[in-house]
Amino acid sequence: MICLAAPGAAMAQAVVPPDDASPSAGPPGGGVPTESLGASSDADMWRAVRQGVEGQVSIPDKQAGVLIQSDGEVWRVVRNGPVTFYGGMAVIGIVLLLALFFLIRGRVRVEAGLAGVTISRFNGLERFSHWLTAVSFLILAFTGLNVMFGRYLLKPLIGAQAFADITLAGKFLHNYVAFAFMAGLVLVLVLWIKDNIPNRYDLVWIGKAGGMLSRGTHPPAKKFNAGQKVIFWLVVLGGLSVSLSGISLLFPFQTAFFSKTFEAVNLLGFDLPANLTAMQEMQLSQVWHGVVALFLVIVIIAHIYIGTIGMEGAFDAMGSGRVDLNWAREHHSIWVEELERKGALDPRPAEDAETAETAKPQAAS
Repeated sequence: MICLAAPGAAMAQAVVPPDDASPSAGPPGGGVPTESLGASSDADMWRAVRQGVEGQVSIPDKQAGVLIQSDGEVWRVVRNGPVTFYGGMAVIGIVLLLALFFLIRGRVRVEAGLAGVTISRFNGLERFSHWLTAVSFLILAFTGLNVMFGRYLLKPLIGAQAFADITLAGKFLHNYVAFAFMAGLVLVLVLWIKDNIPNRYDLVWIGKAGGMLSRGTHPPAKKFNAGQKVIFWLVVLGGLSVSLSGISLLFPFQTAFFSKTFEAVNLLGFDLPANLTAMQEMQLSQVWHGVVALFLVIVIIAHIYIGTIGMEGAFDAMGSGRVDLNWAREHHSIWVEELERKGALDPRPAEDAETAETAKPQAAS
């Protein structure tokens, strides 16, 4: 049972009919009962209900005392409106932009030609950490995009029942694979943070756009160039943010990340609401989770493009862990020079996969 208390009234009081009125008789003269709440009006009570004032409930969940939560309508409009629309447009936009860039610039080739000699770039632990983060993120991205856009794009194609089954399976995948993504983030941060500190070469790289816009331009860079450092910090910080909001959604009504964040930000002179209800925390977490996740999807699409069709020889770094020497000299010249000074270059002839495969049956015979 819910008992509503309006401002200025302790409790809604029953209306007592006049002595000469029958129980079934209407208000005298066809009017509307007045003074049912004593000094307060019915309008005051229902205005309080609309504003989310809590009533008294006899069950442990005190949130059940809120009959109307107006912020829920705001959350629905924002989530299904600008977040979905502009987020979808941004994802489509980055794909079209990269396609246009590829048509104009083409694949970034190794201008000196492949040397046929490779050097070690990433060891097994580094590649495992990268692929753990990458694969888990792709699973999270596809299942999350289905939640946001599936009802509009996928459901009309496969039907309601198939869509429901896929979405339910995706929900469980999303919830559990999230922890693999968090583990990958920690590993990537620990392994690579030392190589992603900005240095003076980054300004030169940025000034020349990394040589991506013109041929014959190869700005110096250490193990990671400025573009890779930007990707690193966006993924680490964005991944941390989306993980915290995800934890809030996995364990509802247990966290107050936004209240605490707003309190800290208010120390800088802002006036953000720091006394949020548990429901408001959940709504903000859901919207923020979607916004940051869409941003990371856009970042990773660009990263995948560069690491695959966008640049010759780039995939080998996370494929075999070894890269062509000429590729390394053109894109990470300072790093190569440091390896040479340390005597740690470890050059090896590149294996011809096709020759190696044809040689196996000959050896067997």
